[in-house]
Amino acid sequence: MKQPQNTAKGNNKVAKVKRKSREEVDAEARARKRAKKRRGNSAGARTNVDSQSGKNQKSTGAFKDPRIGSKTPVPLIVEGNQSVVAKPKAPKPPKVASIPPEQELALLENDDRLNELLDAVDDGKKLSAEEQRYVDNTLDRIDELMSILGIDLGDDEDDLLDNEQEQKEDIVKLLKRNSPQE
Repeated sequence: MKQPQNTAKGNNKVAKVKRKSREEVDAEARARKRAKKRRGNSAGARTNVDSQSGKNQKSTGAFKDPRIGSKTPVPLIVEGNQSVVAKPKAPKPPKVASIPPEQELALLENDDRLNELLDAVDDGKKLSAEEQRYVDNTLDRIDELMSILGIDLGDDEDDLLDNEQEQKEDIVKLLKRNSPQE
C-alpha cells in the first residue's frame, strides 16, 4: 500500500552545493597567497617622508628627515700613510660655581690628570702647551681657593727651621765671645 507524503508537493528538491572547479580553487589560492605576502612596510616607505610625516612628528613639532645623516666631513683622499684619527679632547678642570670652595678644592687636589702631569714635570718631562696651560690654570684656581678659605702653605715651617739655625749660630758666637780666652 501506498503511504501518504507529509511534505508539500513541488518543494521536495534540496539545493545541491555546487562544487568549485579546479580553476576557481586555484584563483582563490593565488588571492590568499597574494594577501599573505603583503606584510610589512610598502615599497619605498623609508624614503617617502611625506607619507609618514604624521607618524614620526615629535611633541616639539620639528620633523627630522631620517635620510639626513651626519654632517661631519669625510676626507675622500688620504695623503701619504697618515691615518686620520680623531684626538681625544682633554677634559677641562672642574669649574662648578654651585659647590662650596672646600669641595672644589678637594676635587682639584684629587684630580688624576693633574697628578699625572705634575709627576711628569717632576720626572723632567716636557709638557705640551695645552697640558701646561691645564696645569697652570688648575694650580691658579687651587691658590685662589686656598686664599678664599684662608689656608696658608707650609712655608712657615721652612722659616722656623732657618730661624732655629740662625739662633744656634748666634748662641755659638756669643759663647765664643764670652768664653775666657787663654
